[in-house]
Amino acid sequence: MWRLEEKDHQPTLLILSPTPPDLTHLVEQAGWPRLATPDAPGWETRPYTPLLERLHTGMRLRFRLTANPTRAVHRPGQRGVRTALTTPADQIQWLLDRAAAGFTIPVDERIPSGAPRVTVSATRALRFPRTTDSGARRDVHLRTATYDGLLDVVDPDALRRTLTDGIGHGKAYGCGLLTLARLAV
Repeated sequence: MWRLEEKDHQPTLLILSPTPPDLTHLVEQAGWPRLATPDAPGWETRPYTPLLERLHTGMRLRFRLTANPTRAVHRPGQRGVRTALTTPADQIQWLLDRAAAGFTIPVDERIPSGAPRVTVSATRALRFPRTTDSGARRDVHLRTATYDGLLDVVDPDALRRTLTDGIGHGKAYGCGLLTLARLAV
């Protein structure tokens, strides 16, 4: 899985892979091969296991997720058609419905309605061509939502599976990678 982030006009490509990736081809295509050396290839890898081993019930962590929140719309006699959820309320509900994957999203006690402590910080509508196995060209339409918020670990083993397997559809297109960070003290 992967996700592209941008901060201060600097792109960062996050990749979760069972083996350390070799990104030489990306560095060359991006036009920066002179910055890469055998000792410093132009990218950084970090082991995931220490994070996974530290997870325990009751932890509260910050998270970010870019996902493709959809629902199946069923028509009589047809298979369900995946339809993008476009309102922040529907997108947040989509995430809450998947929070059984080892975590819960706490509510904000300062708000009378007890709103969940998550926001949709960005949405994007993507459209690009794709060639099918038969050689036909077909446009892919994808709507993404980036979530930022807090989560409480309720089942560390299930959360480990969620972290390594991802959430939702669109993983080939940069969706589904859930990342965690400690709360600022």
